[in-house]
Formats: sequence, C-alpha cells, structure tokens
Amino acid sequence: MTHFSDRVERISISGIRKVFEAAGEDAINLGLGQPDFPAPDHARRAAIEAIEAGEADGYTGNKGLPSLREAIAEKHRRDQGVDLDSDDVIATAGGSEALHIAIEAHVNEGDEVIIPDPGFVSYDALTKLAGGEPVPVPLRDDLTLDPAAVEDAITDDTAAFVVNSPGNPTGAVSPPDDIAEFARIADEHDVLCISDEVYEYTVFEGEHRSPIEFAETDNVVVVNSASKLFSMTGWRLGWVYGSTRRVERMLRVHQYVQACASAPAQFAAEAALSGPQDRIEEMTETFRERRDLVVEGLEDIGLTVPSPGGAFYVMPEVPEGFVDECIDRGVIIVPGEAFGEHGRGYARLSYATDTESLREAIEIMGEAYDAVV
Repeated sequence: MTHFSDRVERISISGIRKVFEAAGEDAINLGLGQPDFPAPDHARRAAIEAIEAGEADGYTGNKGLPSLREAIAEKHRRDQGVDLDSDDVIATAGGSEALHIAIEAHVNEGDEVIIPDPGFVSYDALTKLAGGEPVPVPLRDDLTLDPAAVEDAITDDTAAFVVNSPGNPTGAVSPPDDIAEFARIADEHDVLCISDEVYEYTVFEGEHRSPIEFAETDNVVVVNSASKLFSMTGWRLGWVYGSTRRVERMLRVHQYVQACASAPAQFAAEAALSGPQDRIEEMTETFRERRDLVVEGLEDIGLTVPSPGGAFYVMPEVPEGFVDECIDRGVIIVPGEAFGEHGRGYARLSYATDTESLREAIEIMGEAYDAVV
C-alpha cells in the first residue's frame, strides 16, 4: 500500500504562496519578495551569447563553472575580506537550494536547528525535511535575533542555528557586535551557523557583516544568491560556501538533487558579479525611499512599525482581522504567523513594487484599519 513520507507530511504549502496564489488579477500584491527591477543588461547579454555560442547546452561541473565560482569568491574577498578559494563554492539553483543542501548535509534525524521566529518559511520546512527539529527563538522588539537567546536555546542535540541579516520577513539588520557573537557561539559550542545573506546589498541603516568574518573555526556556512542582489529571481542562481570539508558534504547532496545549476543562469550571474555594479546603488536608494514612504504611511494609519534597516520588507503590528480586510479590499499582505508563531499579531508587506501602487495600497490599508478597530 502506498503512503507518503512522514517528513513531507510535517510540512505544508508556504503561507506566502497561499496568499499569493489566491490574489485576484487586479490586486496590489505586497506579498511576494521580488524586486521590480530588470536584471542587469550585461547579465542578460552574457546568457544570450552563451546560448547562441552553444556553450550553455550541456552540464557544467557539479560545483558550477570555474569562472563563475571565481567571480563569487572574488565578490566575497572584496566585500567580506574572507580568504575564499573558488573550490569551496557551489553554485546552486537559487538560495533555496543552497539552504537545503546546507541543512541536509549537517542535520541528522532528531537534531535541533535553532531558527528565528518570525523567520523565513524555509528554515522550518527544510529542517523538518531533513528529519530535524526546528527550535524557534523569538526576536527582540526591534525584530533582530538576540545572540543570548540563541545561546540559551543550545542543547546537546543542537546541530545548527540560522542567522539572517538583513532579515526576511522583518527587514532587520543585526549590528556587527551581534554578528561577532554568533560566530563566537558557533566556535565555542561547536555548532554550525548557517548565515543567510541573500539581502546583503540592501542595507539602509547599519552595515552588513557576516559571521564568517569573525569565526575562528570552520563552523560557519554562508548562503547567498543573485536573486535579490541583482534582481534575478527567475534565473534561480545562488551559491553556498564554507570550508572544504563542509563543501564536500554539501556537494554530495547537490550532485544528486540538482547535478548542476542552470548553465545559462551561471553565465548571467558571472557577468552580474564581475560587470558594472551601478544597479546595486540605484536599487538600494529606491528601496530606501519606498521604505520611508511605507513606514510613514503605516504609522499615519495608526500602526506600530519597527523601522526596517534593510531588505524590502516591513512588519507592522496589526489588529485582528486587518490582514483579511486588506486582502478582501485587494491589497495582498502576508499574516505574520506564516513566518512562525511569534509572528502572530504582525503582517509582512513587501515594498518591492512601484511607488504609485504603494501609495494606493496605503490608502486602502487605512480604510481596512478603520474597518477593524
């Protein structure tokens, strides 16, 4: 008799996708975290040229094109100052696969993985798919992850903890002292820190720092992606890096579930990483302006809004019924509990859309707020 695995029965369709797919055609969709900028022209051209030259028809090496991996390594040498060998990089099918192989390679049945709550939906689900047990840790009032709370949650069964700064769904940016503490915790407790850095370039206040900059052991693995850095979500090109022994284990998972990342996307990402970087500053400044518009608008409505220091999300505290009222009126936002139990009473809004739509959405959300209070 056929049956389904216990692992898959432990998870369900993402709350983000449920809201997104239920949206009407005319809805203003603030539910999906996707930049509304086009991918860089030079990245697109690189893929087209590779396709036309017949260079993208076959498999690449499991880890990815050597030239792409060198471009990734150079990016992290430049931005984080890490001594990264390109052999210790795996190109993946987006940051999502990078997270999957990092967790799959390090988590045994029954192992605990400490995750931020509220936090990105994949952390909980991927831990369960690996047979592990998610251990949610509530965030501070400013929606940053407290290193002391992470350290207090560590037990003999802890295999890893996840750090995400700038954060999804919160937009919070962890201060450098906290990032250094996460590295210390990984070193002293001999547990893995998985650092999800896919929003690295979108920082308005503070600065992005990586735990790998501070670590004295190899107990940090870094996940990143072209998706949010270069507005290339549909290209599905991410990467993961760490020590040689950790990369070798993650590669064992990657080669069976994926073989290699898409070849055209690899050529595009290499060009994005090594070509002109002016798009980054343009995107960041635009998102900063939208952040200010949305935070001010939500506060004028009467909501309490922790001001996000990065990414392109804001997570206000909302009254009961607010999310449903917004959706009924054609503005799609995501209930906070989709990101964990401690997200209850909040909602996530993405401001990765045009200013005119944001202004209209704020007006409608004001009407929704008046209807439920």
